[in-house]
Amino acid sequence: MGVELIHALEQLEKEKGVNKDILIEAIEAALISAYKRNFGSTQEVRISFDKGTGDVRVFSQKKIVEDPNDAMSEISLEQARKIDVSLGLDDVAEIEVTPRKFGRIAAQTAKQVVVQRIREAERGIIFDTFSSREDDIVTGIVNRYEKKNVILDVGKAEAVLPEKEQSRNEDYRYNDRLKTYVTEVRKTPKGPQIIVSRTHPGLVKRLFELEVPEIGDGVVEIRSISREAGSRTKIAVFSRDDNVDPVGACVGQKGARVQAIVDELRGEKIDIIKWSANPVEFLSSSLSPAKVVRVDLSEEEKIAEITVPDFQLSLAIGKEGQNARLAAKLTGWKIDIRSESQLREEIERQLLNYDRNYSLSDDEEDGDDYMDGDEAYDDGEEYDDDGEGYADDGEEYDDGGERYADEGEGYANDGDENAVDGGEYAENGDENAADGVEYAEDGDENAVDGGEYAGDAGENAEGAEEDAGAESGGGI
Repeated sequence: MGVELIHALEQLEKEKGVNKDILIEAIEAALISAYKRNFGSTQEVRISFDKGTGDVRVFSQKKIVEDPNDAMSEISLEQARKIDVSLGLDDVAEIEVTPRKFGRIAAQTAKQVVVQRIREAERGIIFDTFSSREDDIVTGIVNRYEKKNVILDVGKAEAVLPEKEQSRNEDYRYNDRLKTYVTEVRKTPKGPQIIVSRTHPGLVKRLFELEVPEIGDGVVEIRSISREAGSRTKIAVFSRDDNVDPVGACVGQKGARVQAIVDELRGEKIDIIKWSANPVEFLSSSLSPAKVVRVDLSEEEKIAEITVPDFQLSLAIGKEGQNARLAAKLTGWKIDIRSESQLREEIERQLLNYDRNYSLSDDEEDGDDYMDGDEAYDDGEEYDDDGEGYADDGEEYDDGGERYADEGEGYANDGDENAVDGGEYAENGDENAADGVEYAEDGDENAVDGGEYAGDAGENAEGAEEDAGAESGGGI
């Protein structure tokens, strides 16, 4: 090796971008391994590489001791001072041990190391270059297919377009030029692996940044984007300048800007809407091209019920629900779409249920009034338990039996009438029921309205005989 090696390293540094000093350090490390492998030496050595001439020298390193035991790693002080008088105990003395044929070995080793280091350096440069371009666009040329993956040539490296990142409506032919979105850069033993996509929403965003200067300048901002690759994309834009129309800036004169993006995406439809902080306005715009009549929001559940004209219901929903699905992704709201006729039916149903509930509430109030009557009746039962009030009334009836007898006579007058208030008197005169009140067969008890009159048993018996006589006088 000589000056030619130095010139070659300088040339590689310019072309490959690999630092010459890094290559020299790698050559020195490789020469140490080559010396030990070829000359069977286990001693510590140092390689001296002259950056000016390219000459290589090998030095054995030995420790200075008073009584050396290992000639390969130790040396006496006297022998060390023959090399350098300034050396002392525990210092390291270097003795040149360069083999005569080491030049050929060094040249072969240097070649292998330089090639390997160049490859590693190039891989590192590629990795650094593309790792800084993640979430950005790169242009590649279709090179070949590996299984179902498309391999793209992106300059000094190759990018992989996996099957799941390919648009379903696109066919990729050899030498086709594609703009792709870098999703990930991986470091592998074979070098950096660059994963790109044609379906990522970021691809559309970056294409607009390239085509629309206002977006690149920051005047117009892309606030939200939703995409179904190969079919349709919705994008919401906002302008920081009131004098700049964000939708018009993205569309361009006669649609030139957006048409360039559509062509790059091979016919994918793009809806551009104006972003708004008002959810009602934003939701109404998100269902474009359908017109929205009414928007009802549920803030807590993030649900929006949107009403559209009957003839635009299918347009608002879209093919297989695509338009509604993209609008939901764009706005972040759950969207329920209904027609005006469906809204009317729902309102009528609610009014009908309201009338029915109102009628039921009136019936419940009437029922409460009846319950009040039952409570009053219950109070009567409590009064009956005391027995005092009834006892007083009983005294009036029992006094001489006159009043009760009179009533008995009127009741059993010739037996012509035997029905009072829907009650029935038995044919044999054994039962007497009026208003749900039963008179005992033997006449021993007389219960009226659930109450018992506790009078004299004899007087009650007389009243019962009068009733029985009256009944026997006239049959039913």
